Amino acid sequence: MILPLALPQTYTYAIPTEFLAKVKPGCRAEVELKNKKYAGVVKSIIDKEPGYQTKPLLNVLDDEAIVYPQQLQLWQWMAQYYMCTEGEVMAAALPAHFKLSSETILLYNEEAGDDFSHLGDEEFLVAEALLIKKELRLSEVQQILDINHVYPVIKKLIEKKVCLVWESLDERYKAKKENYVILNPAFNNEEELSKKLNDWKGAPKQMELLLAYLHLEKQEADVLQTELLKKSGATAAQLKGLTDKNILWVEKRSMDRIKTLPRNVEIDFEFNEAQQQASDAVIKSFEDKAVCLLHGVTGSGKTQVYVKLMEQYFKAGRQVLYLLPEIALTAQIIRRLQKHFGGNIAIYHSKFNDNERIELWNKVRTGEIKMVLGARSALFLPFKELGLIIVDEEHDASYKQQDPSPRYNARDAAIYYAHLFNAQVLLGSATPSVESYYNATNDKYALVELKERFGGINLPAIDIVNVRQVAQKGKVMISPQLKEAMEQALDGGKQVILFQNRRGYNPYLICGTCGFIPQCTHCSVSLTLHKYSNKLHCHYCGSQYPKLVTCPACGSNNWQEKNFGTEKIEEQLEEDFPKYKVARMDVDSVRGKKAHDNLIQLFEQHRLDILVGTQMVVKGLDFDKVSLVGILDADGLLSFADFRVNERAFQLMEQVSGRAGRKNAQGKVVIQATNVKHPVLQLVQQHDYKTFYENEIINRKEFFYPPFSRVVLLTLKHKDKNTVDNAADKLAALLRQDLKDYIVGPAAPVINRIRDQYLAEILIKLPKEPGMSMTYKRVIRNHINLLQGEKMYKSVQVIADVDTN
Repeated sequence: MILPLALPQTYTYAIPTEFLAKVKPGCRAEVELKNKKYAGVVKSIIDKEPGYQTKPLLNVLDDEAIVYPQQLQLWQWMAQYYMCTEGEVMAAALPAHFKLSSETILLYNEEAGDDFSHLGDEEFLVAEALLIKKELRLSEVQQILDINHVYPVIKKLIEKKVCLVWESLDERYKAKKENYVILNPAFNNEEELSKKLNDWKGAPKQMELLLAYLHLEKQEADVLQTELLKKSGATAAQLKGLTDKNILWVEKRSMDRIKTLPRNVEIDFEFNEAQQQASDAVIKSFEDKAVCLLHGVTGSGKTQVYVKLMEQYFKAGRQVLYLLPEIALTAQIIRRLQKHFGGNIAIYHSKFNDNERIELWNKVRTGEIKMVLGARSALFLPFKELGLIIVDEEHDASYKQQDPSPRYNARDAAIYYAHLFNAQVLLGSATPSVESYYNATNDKYALVELKERFGGINLPAIDIVNVRQVAQKGKVMISPQLKEAMEQALDGGKQVILFQNRRGYNPYLICGTCGFIPQCTHCSVSLTLHKYSNKLHCHYCGSQYPKLVTCPACGSNNWQEKNFGTEKIEEQLEEDFPKYKVARMDVDSVRGKKAHDNLIQLFEQHRLDILVGTQMVVKGLDFDKVSLVGILDADGLLSFADFRVNERAFQLMEQVSGRAGRKNAQGKVVIQATNVKHPVLQLVQQHDYKTFYENEIINRKEFFYPPFSRVVLLTLKHKDKNTVDNAADKLAALLRQDLKDYIVGPAAPVINRIRDQYLAEILIKLPKEPGMSMTYKRVIRNHINLLQGEKMYKSVQVIADVDTN
C-alpha cells in the first residue's frame, strides 16, 4: 500500500476474503496506521507474507483503479530519482478529494446515563449535545464550545466514560446535481400536445411557462430548471403547478462542473516552407528517437507545428499531453487550441477546485478526453493511451517543483513517463536549456531547427542603454531613450511591454542617516514596500509589517527608497503617459482562477497600451501589436550567485525580446544596464544562442557542472544556528568518506534564515556513470539517516534537491 505520508517504505496489508474479488492495483483501500485511518493506493498484490504481522484492509473504496500501472511506475521512479517517498509523490499526484483521511467522531456511551452533574461547564455542553444527537464530529464540538482547541475537553469526557471515539473515513467528492425539466413522454405526440394546449384551462402564467419550455427545448436538448425560470420570468410555484398536473417532470442529474465545447477538429492554416520541413523532420526523427528538440526562434510558428502533430496523434486514437511552465500561459494557448480541437482538448492546473480536478481526472482515465493542456501537475493524470507529450518552453525553471516534495522536473519526468507508453516527446524552445541542447547535439535527442520568423519578419533590433550616462538622481527607472521609443510606439497605435523582475513598490528602504535597513524578524532578508497595502512585505515567509515612519535605530525619518519594483513602475508610467492605459502583471495583481486570462484578453484586444510585469510577461505570450519591449534592469538578472546565472539571464532577455514585432513589422527592444560590456548582453543583442551555448558548455565542463555532472543540493534546517552548522560539518565529513571530491561545502546560503529556520547547504556533483545514479543516492540517504540517528541532530531537517535549479 502507498499511503499519502512521507514514510520510508510501503506497508503490506492482509486482504480479507470478502475483498479478494474487488481489490486490484491502482484502486484505493481504507487502512489503519498508528490508530488513524487513511485511504491508500494498492501498489501490488503478492502471495508472500512480509515477515511481520499484517493488519487487514478495512474497505475497498473504488470499483475500478483510479491510476494505471504506468502511473504507479512513475511514482516509484520519481521517489527513487528525486530522493523522496512514494507517499509524497502520491500526495502531489492525486486531487485532494481522492486523499481521504479520517475524521474523529465522538459516540455517546449509553452506559453513562443522563446525569452530568459531575462534569465541568464545557464538558456538560458537549455531553448534552451527545445525549441528543448520539454522535458529534470534531467540527461540531468546536462550534458548540466556540473554541478550536477542544482536545482537553474530549480527553476528560473519554476518561469519565461519557463518550467513545471512532475514526470515520469520508469521501469528499460530491457529484454536482442540477434539476432538469422534461416533458411528460405522453405529450411527445404532437396531436396530444396540441390538444392539451387548445383545451387549456389552467393559469395563463403556466401556459406561458410551458410555451417557453417548448421553445427552449428546440434550441437546447437538455433544459435546466434555473435557465428555464430565468428566461421565462416564471416562478418555481408556477413550475410546480405544471409538475403537479403531470405535464412537465423535474429530475435531478449529475452534470459536469467544467463546460465543454462541441468536439470538432478544424485545422484552418497552412505551413510555410520552413514549418513544413521542420514538421516532416520531427515526424521522421520519431522513427529513431523518442525525444526531439525543436529549436525555433521566437515567432517562428512552433505552436502550429505542435497543432498539426497533435492532430495526427488524435486521429490515430492516441492521447496527447501539452505541458506549459506557467498557468498564465495556458489561458492564451487554450483559446487557440480550442479553436482547432473544440471540446476534444481540456485544461488542467492547480487553480481548478478539487471537484473539477477529479472530474477531469476521471475523463482522462476513461479515455473520454484525448488531449490535455496543463502546467506541471498535469503530468500526473492517468493517461490510458498516451502517444505524445509536448513540453513547450522546455528551458523554463518553473518546470522544477521547489516545495514541497517531490522536487521533480516535469520535463525530465515527462520523458520517463512517455517511455512507459512507448510514446514520443517533443521539447520546444527558442532558448533551449544547456542540458537539452547538449543531449540534442550529442545524438541522445533528435534536433530540428526553425531559424526564421513566420512571414519572414526579422528578429527585433536591440539597443543597449548605459544608465550610468543618464543624468538622473538615484536608480534609473525609464531612461530618456526608452521613453522616446515608447512615445513613438504608442503614437503609432502599437503596444509596449516593460519587464522588471522585482514585484512590489521598492525592493528595500534604507535610513539615510544611519544606514538601517528594515528586515523580516523571521528571515534574514530585507523587506519590500508594497504601495497597494502600504505595508512592508517579506517575499520569503509572507509576513507583513507596518510601514516605518521613524528609524528604530536612530529615530530619523530620513528614509531613502532603493531600486524599484513593478508597482512603482506602474505609478511612474501613469504619470508619464496619462493618455494611455497601463496594467501590471505579477503575482500580486493576478490572483484568482481567471485573473491571468482576463488581463491577457484585455491586452490582446488592445484595451491596454502598456503592460509592465515580472517573468509572467516573457513566457511564450503572443501579442500582435507589441512593437517595443523594455528590459529595465538587466544587471539584476546577471548578478545572482548561481552556476546557471548566464543561462537564465540569456533565456529571459531573449524570450522577453521575442514578444516584440511578431506580426507585420520588425520590433525593437531597449535593454537598460550599467555593465553594458557583459558578454551575455552582447550575445542577446545578436540573438546568438549557439555562441552563447558554446561559451557556456566550456565553463560547465571546466567546473564539472551539468550536463557533465548530476547535482544534488542538501539543505539542512534548524532553529538553532550552531546546531545546523555543526550538523552540516558532520554530514559533509560523513559524505566525504564515500564521495570524496564530489562534495562542495558546507556553506550558508545568501539568505541563511527563512521562517525562523537557519540554513546550511552542501552541494554534491555526481559523475554520470551508467547505473551508478541510484547507488550514489542510496549512499547519500544512508549518511543522512546516520546523522539523524544521533540524538543531538535528530531534529535537524535535511532536504535533498536533485538536479537543483
